[in-house]
Amino acid sequence: MNKLALVGGRIFSDYDLFENRALIVEDGKVIAMVDPAEIPDDCQQIDVHGANICAGLIDLQLYGDGDDLFSAQLTSESLQRISDRLVSKGTTSYMMTLATNTFSVFKEAIRVASHFHHDALLGLHLEGPFLNVKKRGAHPAELIVKATKENIKELLGEHNMVVKMMTIAPECMDDDVLEYLQSYELLLSAGHSDATSIEGIKGFDLGIPTSTHLFNAMSPLHHREIGMVGAIFNHPTACSSIIVDGHHVNFEAVKIAKKQMGERLFLITDAVAACSEGIYQHVLNDGYYSLPDGTISGAAVSLFESVKNAVLRVDIPLEEAIRMATTYPARLLKRSDIGNLNCGSIANLLIFSSDFELQNVMVKGELIS
Repeated sequence: MNKLALVGGRIFSDYDLFENRALIVEDGKVIAMVDPAEIPDDCQQIDVHGANICAGLIDLQLYGDGDDLFSAQLTSESLQRISDRLVSKGTTSYMMTLATNTFSVFKEAIRVASHFHHDALLGLHLEGPFLNVKKRGAHPAELIVKATKENIKELLGEHNMVVKMMTIAPECMDDDVLEYLQSYELLLSAGHSDATSIEGIKGFDLGIPTSTHLFNAMSPLHHREIGMVGAIFNHPTACSSIIVDGHHVNFEAVKIAKKQMGERLFLITDAVAACSEGIYQHVLNDGYYSLPDGTISGAAVSLFESVKNAVLRVDIPLEEAIRMATTYPARLLKRSDIGNLNCGSIANLLIFSSDFELQNVMVKGELIS
């Protein structure tokens, strides 16, 4: 594998911005950040001509891309196409998400994913079926069930290696069942929830670290009952994802959330794909997807476009918008080898211009576009 030196760019990594430095990559990893005069002789130099360089983006919630909605196809070929397209758009790590479905569909998805490998695929995120039907959104009410130890075991088996994340409604789950679910060591997220603020805070206190698409499908902030939104705002450690496409959440509301939450807020796309079969028939509107009855059902934005929106429409500084799609999701995953360009990390990165033209993507030290 070639030893590369990226020069002439502004390099963003975690809380650092490096200018007039060279990023050295070898054997799929970042190995050094050096002065250009100190670039080893055996490096192939690539001048990015003043472009920005940041770690590959991490999306913890999306359902498909292009014409591929994974839950409607459930094939390794679909996963391959989705993964390759996402990487070409700058998302080098992602959770393939399935919304509430039958247990047979969930199990088949787990089976397919267990026999599939792609460097970008982190695992599966099950958004359901243990949700609150009052905040179901586009999820079918008849498929939402109350969690028990028995149906958790039926769904995940005894030794789950594929499902890495799950969205649950904490007010609908008994404490002992939540503890049992936590034994699977999933990243749990509170969502599709009608929790009171007390119920929401209790869930976070019991160890749920984050929440799903802030504002959407959750009890709102009201001045007499602040609901799940208020619980997220006020809890000292609760994180939340947010969809910054301008349709799911007004950009002004994103500004409010960012001021309240700071580093606890991170980006997801919630992206779906056009689909005319199965229980999730997504129809593309002007910038978002809905069910045939008009219920908003998913986004049509990439994570890189979300970063752009965060900067241009929400007035978030570029370095912070990048962290919202790299550092903060990696922190939730407890991964120090992705989401940054520190020495020893996987060499997944983006090269993009000051006007947000994505110029190149690197995966494990290989430029792919």
